[in-house]
Parts: sequence; C-alpha cells; structure tokens
Amino acid sequence: MLYGIAVFPEKHVQDIAGSWRLRHDPHFCFIPAHMTVREQEEWSDEQLQIAIAHLEQVTTSLPPFSVLFNRVSTFYPVNHVLYLALQDTTPMQKLHEAVCSGPLTNHEPKYVYTPHVTIGQNMSADELHDLYGNLRMNSFNLTSVIDRLHLLYQTENGSWTAYQSFVLRG
Repeated sequence: MLYGIAVFPEKHVQDIAGSWRLRHDPHFCFIPAHMTVREQEEWSDEQLQIAIAHLEQVTTSLPPFSVLFNRVSTFYPVNHVLYLALQDTTPMQKLHEAVCSGPLTNHEPKYVYTPHVTIGQNMSADELHDLYGNLRMNSFNLTSVIDRLHLLYQTENGSWTAYQSFVLRG
C-alpha cells in the first residue's frame, strides 16, 4: 500500500489554497491542502509498523511551531507547480530531517526538500505564467500552527486518508 507523511495547515489556509486548487489542481478532490513531509512510498505491513514506531519516537522531541505563508512561488521550469511559499522554511526543514532519518531515511530523493502548499499543478506554461503573474502581486500573511503530522495512505479510488496522526510533544 502507498503511504506518505504530511502536515495540514489550519483551516483558513486550507480554504484559501482550496479556492485556487479547485480550478488549478487535479488532485484537489484526493487530498486537502497540505505540506508533504515525506513522499509517498510503497510499504509492507512490517515497514508500516517500523515507520509508526519511528514517528512516535520522533514526535516526542519536536515541539509545535508556527509557519507563515507570505508569497506565491513556482517550481517552473522543473515542474509546472504553483504554491504558497513559507517565509522561513527552517521549522519544516527540521521536521523533515527528523522524520526522514533512521528507518525512514530517503537515500535517493527526487528533489531538494522545499516545504510548500500546492495551489496549482499540471498546468500549461501559459496558464501557470498567467496565474503566477496575477498572484505574485498579492501580499500574503497566512499563519498556521503545525502541532501534528499525519501518516496517510492512498485508498483504491486514489484519495488520501489519515492512517494515524502524531502530536508534536517536544
């Protein structure tokens, strides 16, 4: 089964991201606005249990933290993705490093980890540039407390749902 690890920003951030995702993100109906902590991966039942034990251990030493989304950015030309960017990525980087250690070490990451909330993807270059040109003129000041992370699994219809949540208790 496919598993992934993510955090969900507070509802007001999800609502704003969702208003763009509805039209510009084909994954809108499969998962709410989120920040990926560890990419999806196929795991056996044994790997799942090892991951759960690791996440339980890691979250005991990590405190909740706040993030501020302050702009829209893009991964163009590598990917046609538009996203809400963080003013300071350090807390999410620390969370990512802690989660992706030990048994969950990713030895061959596809990309440099860039925490973000996707608001559009799989768009044509023209659509991406048009939307980015409009949105980058806006100022954003969207704060959110991150106080838990979620182990997700993909269902048969392609949607993602929580298998288990882990409160940051440090």
